[in-house]
This record gives sequence, C-alpha cells and structure tokens, in this order.
Amino acid sequence: MDGKGEITTQSTVLNNTNYSFKTRFADGIGTNPEELIAAAHAGCFTMAVGATLGQAGFTPGDLNTEAVLDLDMQALAITAIHLSLTGSVIEGVSEDKFKEIAEGAKANCIISKALNVPITLDVKYQ
Repeated sequence: MDGKGEITTQSTVLNNTNYSFKTRFADGIGTNPEELIAAAHAGCFTMAVGATLGQAGFTPGDLNTEAVLDLDMQALAITAIHLSLTGSVIEGVSEDKFKEIAEGAKANCIISKALNVPITLDVKYQ
C-alpha cells in the first residue's frame, strides 16, 4: 500500500507518471490501469467513429467521448464501461445514421473487442 512507481510509455506521452496504490484506490496524484483503459477506449472508439464517417463520405465535425469505467472493488473486476459520445452536426448525416455509425464503432473498435465487459453507449448529435 505504500509502494509507488512511475510509468513511461514508448511515445513518452506518459513520462515518469506517478503510479501507486493511492493513485489507484485513494486520492493520490497520478494515473492507474483503469483510467488508462477508459482513456484508451474513448480514444479508440472516437477514432473509429471518425474513420467510419470518413469512409462513408462524410467529413466528421467535433467528436467528444467520455468513457466511465465501473470497478467492483469487492471482486477487483471491471464490470462495465459506458461511452458518451457528443458529435456536432455533420452535413448529410442524419441523427439515425450517426447513431448507427456510433453503435458499429462501439462493437468494432479495437479496445471494445479486447474487453470482456458490457459496453453501453449514449449518443448526442447536436
């Protein structure tokens, strides 16, 4: 519980970033595996939405995703991830088509495929 370390990624985006019991389960400053999974999932999903829109001939507008990870502390298990996507109006894309593309990205982005938990999605098209 008192141990601590640092994480550095190959890209050095995370460079000697604090990593400890307190950053994971208390109020420490730094990151933790669950935060990194949620961030990776939000990024991967958003990129998949943008790529699919582009492949369908649409120019993506602003796409913003928040990923909330549910952690069962008793079982020490991730139990679900909820994605919330907000997208600006994209010329020619109906709200239904936008939601269809988002659902496809939720099912098929690389991180979604790697996770073995329920993944839910809310889409706001503005």
